[in-house]
Amino acid sequence: MDPIGQKLLQVAKGQLGYTEKSDGYTKFGDWYGKHVEKDSSYTTAPWCDMFLAWAADKAGVQDWTGEFASTPDHATWFKNHHAWGHKPEPGAIVFFSWSGGKSIGDIEHVGIVESVDGSTLHTIEANHNNHLGRATRDVSQVVGYGYPSKVKVKTAPPQTEQKYVPKHSAPLPSAATLTQQSQPLHETRTTAAHDHAPPMPDQQAALTGLLAVVLFGTVALAITTSKVRVPVPAPNVRVRKRGKHHRTPVELPAEISVADLDAADAGTAIMPALSAATAAHAEDQEFWGKIAELEEDVELAFWNTLHSAVSQSAPAETVNA
Repeated sequence: MDPIGQKLLQVAKGQLGYTEKSDGYTKFGDWYGKHVEKDSSYTTAPWCDMFLAWAADKAGVQDWTGEFASTPDHATWFKNHHAWGHKPEPGAIVFFSWSGGKSIGDIEHVGIVESVDGSTLHTIEANHNNHLGRATRDVSQVVGYGYPSKVKVKTAPPQTEQKYVPKHSAPLPSAATLTQQSQPLHETRTTAAHDHAPPMPDQQAALTGLLAVVLFGTVALAITTSKVRVPVPAPNVRVRKRGKHHRTPVELPAEISVADLDAADAGTAIMPALSAATAAHAEDQEFWGKIAELEEDVELAFWNTLHSAVSQSAPAETVNA
């Protein structure tokens, strides 16, 4: 099967049954006159070869098939491109002569070979009894064949079936990769000093970015804390001592264990200290911010006042209890 001819067959099968108008008009001749020759007279001209030009344009293979209205000129084009022969093949462009002549000048009709059965050709032809349909021909009526895939052009032919390949980023690294990349800092320095090899660009960029975030975040928290007034709790408000707050545990990915995280954390010399300092600042700010909200809460102030009044009016033994 000629791969370029196969694409022509796919287009041709979608047009089977098309019939020219009573005055000889066809949409294929109309297209050819507008897009190839710029001549309206082709609108009602014999359209067996103009249909092939139209189909080639729809399939995007016109560089391999040519665009002609004259069948002898079309056959000559194939011969000049060293794509002319006499062996039947599905997908080949077949040129006929009803008079039995075997020269290119004797050609009178053209079609596409759909299949070959011995000396019998099964074809799809335009302008066959004024319509586009299938026909059965004997090889004795054939002058020659044009093989589109043998025409050499600069661009590559389109594929019959193209598969979409998504352009995604690289897959996530595995736990083993993370473990290998998180070797202790002293080992990294020793290796670099021995091999004189700089750190990988991606690792260096990631480390620089993380350090920048932590450093700038720490400075910002320090400035913010210095400008925030730490409130003094009211006598009737019980406040628990400052300390570590409970956090909702985070579910780790299946491929990363707690041991992997511990190993990565142990292999970093600067980051844990900076991270701990940043976390402490964040927790302090969050905690004392909560206290400020409680101090300004009008409803809480009301209950504090009520509690104070009740405490003063209650019997001494009840208060002491």
